[in-house]
Amino acid sequence: MWILENIDVTHLLCPNKLGNTNRMAKHDHRKWRKGELFYVPEEASDRIFFITSGRVKISSMNEEGKEVTKSILGKGEVFGELALAGENRRRDSALALEDSEACVVTLDELRSLMRERSELNLFFMRIFSTRQLELERRLESLVFRDSRSRIVEYLIHLVETKGQRVGYEWVVRNFLTHQEIANLTATSRQTVTTTLNDLRAQKLLTFNRMRLLVRDLEKLRLEIRH
Repeated sequence: MWILENIDVTHLLCPNKLGNTNRMAKHDHRKWRKGELFYVPEEASDRIFFITSGRVKISSMNEEGKEVTKSILGKGEVFGELALAGENRRRDSALALEDSEACVVTLDELRSLMRERSELNLFFMRIFSTRQLELERRLESLVFRDSRSRIVEYLIHLVETKGQRVGYEWVVRNFLTHQEIANLTATSRQTVTTTLNDLRAQKLLTFNRMRLLVRDLEKLRLEIRH
């Protein structure tokens, strides 16, 4: 999951939000309420979404009818990008976890922009490669780690990708719920709660609904069982 840090394409993908008046301003900027779906499986895959506020869960259903959470995305992140890779129909669903806003760009519009602006090609190349690496990391974790280690490994990944350093500590804003972490690590909410409480008792981290504060990242790494 890659956040817009090194390539600023906001003015291209979301010109309405910035008040641009050129031809790119025709892109649609919309709002979704908590619990509302952006799209569902089998829907035409012809739009890409750029999140400007809120959080979005990308998930699918397995053969047993159980929901599998693939990612939880926030401000500055993009989803629906598989349309660029030849996906004709959605295989996943995208759900607003809270009131959210996003700019919607049609596939035709985006291809036209990509022909004109080389930074967009690099931007989406990085998205594809980063998400491929993330899927491989999660698969390896599922195969080789026990439940507790998967949770610890995910917390470290969260810090490395979305954390901010504050002195010797790391803070992650808008921390996930225990159930969301369980869905992302193929564990149970009870296991997540037990693991987080144990790590807090060891004074390795503290947490609440608003943030995760990791006091010693290197010691936290040692909690992963090899």
